[in-house]
Formats: sequence, C-alpha cells, structure tokens
Amino acid sequence: MLADRRSSRFQTGFENFLKFASANAADKSSIRCPCMKCCNHSGFTVVVIKDHVYFNGIMTNYKNWDCHGEAAAMEGDSGGDSESVDKPEDIEGEENKGEEDEDEEMSCDSDVFLRLVEDGDKALYPGCTKSTKLNALVEMFNLKAKHGMTDGYISDWLMLFESFLPDGNEIPCNIGEAKKTLGLLGMGYEKIHACPNDCILYRGDHHEAEVCPTCTTSRYKIGKNGVVRDGVAAKVLWYFPIIPRFKRMFQSPRTAKSLTWHGDRKKDGMMRHPADSPTWKLVDT
Repeated sequence: MLADRRSSRFQTGFENFLKFASANAADKSSIRCPCMKCCNHSGFTVVVIKDHVYFNGIMTNYKNWDCHGEAAAMEGDSGGDSESVDKPEDIEGEENKGEEDEDEEMSCDSDVFLRLVEDGDKALYPGCTKSTKLNALVEMFNLKAKHGMTDGYISDWLMLFESFLPDGNEIPCNIGEAKKTLGLLGMGYEKIHACPNDCILYRGDHHEAEVCPTCTTSRYKIGKNGVVRDGVAAKVLWYFPIIPRFKRMFQSPRTAKSLTWHGDRKKDGMMRHPADSPTWKLVDT
C-alpha cells in the first residue's frame, strides 16, 4: 500500500486491507484509522477511513497490521480447531457492498484522472520534445477564450494542424474530442439560467419557470420585434463545481500537505498566521 494512492495498485491493496480489518474488527463502527493524521489512535467506520486515507495518506511504517487483527489471525491459523477469521465471499460482499458503492465514484474518478495524466505526458508527435498533447490542448483553449474563436473554427484548425504534423501525432480530430480530453480533468462546468436582474437562479423549484417570480422579467431574450426567443436565456451563470477541484488538489501529496499545513502547525499561543487568531475558529465552524 506504499504505491501512489491515485493508482489502481494502491486501491486494490487498500481494499484488501479494509476487508481484512473489517472481518477482524470487534466493532465495525470503530476500526482504527491508519491515516497519517490518526495513526491508529482513533476509530471510525470503513467509509470514514477511506476518506481519511484518501486525503491524508497512509502510515508508511505500518507494515504489520497488528492493530487490525493480523497477529490474531495468524494465531488462529496455527491452531487446528480455532475459528477462522475469514468469512465467505458472498457474506463479506454483502457487508461491504454499501461502503464500496459509496467509494466507487471516488476510486473510478482517481483512475480516470491518472490515465489522463499518463496520456497527457505523451509527446505531441513522435520525437517531439517541446510540447505534449495536454500542453497543446491547454494552449489552444487559452487562445480560443482570448480571441473568442468559435467551435467550428477550432475544429477546422485542428484538422489543418493535424495534416501538418507527422503521422502518429496526438492532435484530436475535432473540438468535441478535445473537450472530452480536458473534461476528464474534472474541470467541467454547469450552465444555469439566471434572472437578468440577479433575483434568482432557474434551478430547484424555479427550474421550469419562464418568468422571474420577483421582478416578473422574462427568463429568455426578447427580440427586436418583441417576440420571446424560446430557449435563448437572457442571462447565464457558469457554475464551476468545487468538489471535483478539491479532489484533484488532494490527489497530489505535495499539494495536500500545503492545503492542510495549518491544521498541523505549531500551536504555542503566538500569532504566526490568521489561523492562530480566535476569529479563525468561526471560519472553521
């Protein structure tokens, strides 16, 4: 379990550890957490332990699972009449099904992102040392946003650019393929219709409303002839979900350490950071 926790190898090893710990736990709601912060001192459910290890990392020196019943299991194997700690796969699967379902999205998301990073490190074309596929796509979308290029323009440009490069290049054939590649980074967005006067967002109870209940302004644009343009929103909010971005940030051990340093900092009553002030406690609540 010392592999990169974004990798499939780590996920497989960690799942085996959780199954072993759960099978040997006297209380499945209080299994010792081996993350870098808890260090086997606190007990939680399997679901909470998964989150802790994902964000904090796992203890690198914890090789013998003695806090999770490994010694007891070995002793049980040595005796002929001792009861086995292993459970049938079907029963164990039913017990862990709920936890696995909750973590399935996170595990799959991590593997997809890892594959994207590996794919993004590919050279733009065989023998290229100046740029990678991912770098080229990011630069292209920067220019698209800067100069207001249309999707059709970018698709035509990609086809032309691809024809100039050597065979075996990694340039997508159209804007759709390019968006799919960058979309795997978890940097997607949602478009939400909004009232032109910023009264409400057309979501939830107002999802199907066509007029703002506060100012009675039309949800859609009105043409010069006074006719409402159906489907063309007068104002659109671009919402960038924060959770996928946090996941990406915490997948890097170095970045995760920088994001959580204030929680493990030296606390001696001296003011070294805003987190040392009494007001900071109000932010954390």
